Amino acid sequence: MIDVRALGYVVVQSANVDAWRAYAENVLGMQAQDATNGALYLKMDERDFRYLIVPGEADCYFASGWELADAAAFDNAIRTLESNGVEAVRASAEQAALRRVQAMAWCVDPSGNRHELFWGVRADFRRFASPLGVPGFVTGAMGLGHAVLPAPHFDATDAFLRNVLGFELSDIFRVRFTDDPAEPAKRIHFLHCKNARHHSLAIMDLAVPSGCIHVMAEVDSMDEVGRALDRVTAQGVKLSATLGRHCNDHMVSFYMKTPGGFDMEYGYGGLTVDWARHSVYEATRVSLWGHDFSVGFR
Repeated sequence: MIDVRALGYVVVQSANVDAWRAYAENVLGMQAQDATNGALYLKMDERDFRYLIVPGEADCYFASGWELADAAAFDNAIRTLESNGVEAVRASAEQAALRRVQAMAWCVDPSGNRHELFWGVRADFRRFASPLGVPGFVTGAMGLGHAVLPAPHFDATDAFLRNVLGFELSDIFRVRFTDDPAEPAKRIHFLHCKNARHHSLAIMDLAVPSGCIHVMAEVDSMDEVGRALDRVTAQGVKLSATLGRHCNDHMVSFYMKTPGGFDMEYGYGGLTVDWARHSVYEATRVSLWGHDFSVGFR
């Protein structure tokens, strides 16, 4: 299987790149820096970027960038994909340069989600300097956070992610959108890779036009979550869920809309896991308290 280390970057396509610049600088507290061909880098740490915003006709989540250890791991990933009958498309030199990596190849899972596998990040290691004074985000070996992706072909997608890309199951949740017990529950599988973050990826068995349910950014104090909530109000950003604490990863967070049509979870205090001691379970509620998602539909 493929040895994925972390969610290294996210690629978002946008019809209005400047909307992402304003959102990053005025709400998230990330640095926005111009890239080539009208693209935009959003910086969260000493790497040159963690979010890449590329111009396009539609607003959508474009790709998840999964970090591998080195060239040998990258070559093994290509072989693994091809031996499983999955097309591995090698990036052009221009595409790899935009992502600031030595090499990248991408594939598509059975639900149509694009996964980019890369090695050898290039960075100038300049200090992160938030325009809003956010001290920092929790990244490092655990990657930028997590992404929750749609999986209308759930079983095939879950098998691909676990048996080919090498993710492992953290826990399970089933959600209903109404109080009707006859409504079929939607499955969510939370998946981890080779780091201590509770999940770097999750999949949900439904389709969404934006190509993503939500992404998560973690800050290093509860005060920064509160300050971000104040900015959401001041900037008129729509809230998707109130402040709460999740049962599974213990994150204290809220959710808000992004310019990409998907949500952003902004939180603090995420669980780190010793996987040798972890047992998979199914939670029957999403949060210990809070997280009223009905606000997103008002």
